[in-house]
Amino acid sequence: MSQFTWQRAVIKVGSALIAPDGKACSSQFLLPIAQFIVASRAQGKEVILVSSGSVAAGRGKIGYKHYPSIAEKQAMAAIGQTHMMANWARLFDFDCGQILLTSDDFHNRTRYVNIKNTLRELLRNNALPIVNENDTVVINELKVGDNDNLAAYTALVAQADTLIICSDIDGLYDADPRQNPSAKFIPRVDEIDHKIHQLAGGAGTSVGTGGMRTKIQAAEKCAKSGIQTLIVNGRKPEVFEQLALSKQPGTLFIPSKNRDSARTQWLRHTLRSKGTLVIDDGAQKALINKGASLLPSGITSVLGSFKPGEAVDIRYKDQIIAKGLCLYGNSELAQIKGQRSDKIETILGYSSGEVAVHRDDLVLL
Repeated sequence: MSQFTWQRAVIKVGSALIAPDGKACSSQFLLPIAQFIVASRAQGKEVILVSSGSVAAGRGKIGYKHYPSIAEKQAMAAIGQTHMMANWARLFDFDCGQILLTSDDFHNRTRYVNIKNTLRELLRNNALPIVNENDTVVINELKVGDNDNLAAYTALVAQADTLIICSDIDGLYDADPRQNPSAKFIPRVDEIDHKIHQLAGGAGTSVGTGGMRTKIQAAEKCAKSGIQTLIVNGRKPEVFEQLALSKQPGTLFIPSKNRDSARTQWLRHTLRSKGTLVIDDGAQKALINKGASLLPSGITSVLGSFKPGEAVDIRYKDQIIAKGLCLYGNSELAQIKGQRSDKIETILGYSSGEVAVHRDDLVLL
C-alpha cells in the first residue's frame, strides 16, 4: 500500500453515510471518520468537511405522498441541516462552523473571497468548517448539483492540497464491482482521460445524487488545479486507520500540475484586473523577498475602479510585479493607503482585514 501524505484536506461525506436509512442521521459510519479528523488535527494538519445529508436527515420529519416537491425537500433540508450539524458536533470536543453555499457563491468574485476568508479564519481558530449546499433556499439555476463537485470547489477555494471523497465502494474499478465480481480495482490514476470517464457509472444509491461519474468530475477539477484526490470506502473503519498511518487505501488521482502553477494560471489568465495599486520600496521588498501580504501602508497610489474581491495589478515604479485579489475597493483603499493596519477601522468605520491583498491571493509576475 502506497504512502499518502497531505497537509490541508477537504473530506467529503455523502448522504448514504450520514443517513443510511434515508430518513434520519446516524453515527454508524461517522465515528471512524471523526476519529481520523481528530488524529489528523493533532498532527497539525487542517481539515474541512463537506457533508451531504440535510434532506435525507429531515426526510422523516416532513409528510409527503409520493415524490417530495421542491418546497417539501427544502423544508426537509431546513430541519435536517440542524440534525446533521448536531450529529457531527457531538463527535468532537472542538467548535464546528457551518457554511451553506450555492453555485453562485463560487462564481461571484466577492462571495468567493469571503468564503476563502471565512474558511481561513475558522482554521486559524481551530474550528472545523462543515460545508453543505444551501438546499433550504437554492433553486436549480444556483445549485452545484452534487456534493462531490461542491467538495472540489471547496478544495479550490480553500487552497487545499487534497480532496478525500468517502464513497460506498473501495474506489475506482474497471467495471461495477456490485454487478461484476471480476471487476479489477484501480489504485492510481495518473491522467483523467476519456477512458476513465467511461468507467464512471450512475448514481450509486437512492439517497445520494452523485455516483462515480461526479466523483471523477470532482477529481478532474482538482487535478487541473494541483490537488490530489483520493476515493475511499467510507463504510470501512480500517480505511481511516490506514489513512492515519499515511497509507493509501482507495484510488488516488494524481494532480496534473503543481499547486503554485495552478494558482498562478488562475490569477494571471482567468481574472481580469480592474485596477492598479502602486507600491513603495518597502512593500516591493516584502512581496519579493519575504512572500508577504500587501499592507495598506505600502500603497502610494490607487488607480482604477474596483470592488472588494476583484483582481488588481500591483505596480512598483514602471513595472507590474504582482497580481492579486483585493480585500478593499478603490474608494476604501484611497482612504487607507499609506496608513498602518491598526488605523483601518478608525478611518473606514469597519475592517475587512489588516491587509490589502493577502499572500494566499497574490501571485508574483
